[in-house]
Amino acid sequence: MNYFVEINIMPHKALLDPQGKAVSNGLHSIGFSALDNVRVGKHITFEVEAASAQDAEKMAEEACKKLLANQVMEYFEIKVSEPA
Repeated sequence: MNYFVEINIMPHKALLDPQGKAVSNGLHSIGFSALDNVRVGKHITFEVEAASAQDAEKMAEEACKKLLANQVMEYFEIKVSEPA
């Protein structure tokens, strides 16, 4: 069966996020001063053929650990669903 996988990868909360800081400064300079603590990450989606949703999640987790996320600096969250 095919499953739709969504992965959110974000910098660990304890680490400085230079890209988020740059975006925050840019937003403040164009009048969005109420926005604060901007964090910038990655959103990755794909379809995978797997026997179950659990198997699809395991494959996605392995992909994150081996390539998609730098676990020293980032954490990831995985959501698996059946495609519409």
